[in-house]
Amino acid sequence: MIKKYTEQEEQLARFAKAMGHPARIAILNFLASQNSCFFGDIHEILPIAKATVSQHLSELKAAGLIQGEIFPPKVKYCINQENWKLAKELFNECMNIGTFRESCCG
Repeated sequence: MIKKYTEQEEQLARFAKAMGHPARIAILNFLASQNSCFFGDIHEILPIAKATVSQHLSELKAAGLIQGEIFPPKVKYCINQENWKLAKELFNECMNIGTFRESCCG
């Protein structure tokens, strides 16, 4: 018997995995605080090495949480608004599943 996950469960897991590192949360917080796309080097703003920032940006971009374009020598980054909204909806739904009752693990 093959068990399948829903598309929403798989998408939520991708978002959660991409957000599963404090540096990525810091990057997302920084980009979300910008009024427009950020042109620059995030490693100059956050206490993260340039190579590490690049790796984290790749993970966030692969999950669809951010988008970016190369404009040598800089790269433009911003939150992917559509997927950010979806992530908020999926996390909210997940965190509101079920009702809480007294724990048997007391």
